[in-house]
Amino acid sequence: MKTSLDCIPCFVRQALEAARLVSSNVATHEKILRQVLRWSCDIDMNQPPPVMGQRIHRFLREIVNIKDPYHDVKARQNRMAMNLLPEMKSKVEASSNPLLAAVRLAIAGNAIDLGANSHVTESTLLKSIRQALTTPFIGDKNAFLKAVTEAKRILYLADNAGEIVFDRLLIEKLEPKRVVVAVRGAPIINDATITDAHTVGLHEIVQVIDNGSDAPGTLLNDCSEDFKQHFLEADLILAKGQGNFETLSNEPYPIIFLFQAKCPVIATHAHVPIGTLVVTQSRYKRLPYGEES
Repeated sequence: MKTSLDCIPCFVRQALEAARLVSSNVATHEKILRQVLRWSCDIDMNQPPPVMGQRIHRFLREIVNIKDPYHDVKARQNRMAMNLLPEMKSKVEASSNPLLAAVRLAIAGNAIDLGANSHVTESTLLKSIRQALTTPFIGDKNAFLKAVTEAKRILYLADNAGEIVFDRLLIEKLEPKRVVVAVRGAPIINDATITDAHTVGLHEIVQVIDNGSDAPGTLLNDCSEDFKQHFLEADLILAKGQGNFETLSNEPYPIIFLFQAKCPVIATHAHVPIGTLVVTQSRYKRLPYGEES
């Protein structure tokens, strides 16, 4: 997915919000913002948006000299999601189709996204959960069920801290022994890292690796050789979140994307309304669209 002109003001907004989160120094805010504006003049519009996101947050970490500026935020999000886990497990088990219920809740967890929404609260998450359990999602559920049933090796690309707790519900229904979960290789926004995976106990049920990259998505040329080996050997790749959709939607691999369309640019690219729960495949073998009833 290419960068849109509409992404540029979003980069500026994200940079200012991030600067204010990690520093109270107005001069630091201005320094970061001015640099982002300079980069915006020469941005390569053929690259996916997470390329610029990676550049912005590397600069931010360098300026404030903090390895993980979102550490405390992620810890809070993990606790918030873990508190909801028993209730969510009950909802899955009580469903007439536990696997699809787990898919819905995994996508509901995608609301925990500080790139798109810097004010995620427990109330926000509960609202997303309620909507996920009743709102039709876009995609072919039968094609999805067929793909996950037939796959012997599934690579699950995680997205955000907190959200990975909801991913756990789905992974448990996919038979963890055939699943490998990949998280980011280094801190970037509130994206999940190995530390977050261990915090929520994901490593206790499934193999967890990192992708070797600090991009807020999956830039294959920036990932480790170990991750790329897992990527190429997988029969099916389940990619959570908008960042993974932005970076992989045009890649020629068997990828199914699970995300909530929170951005007008991404919603347009995916041909869905904003707020939609999306289950769709890469252009390599796109799932036909159609609402699940």
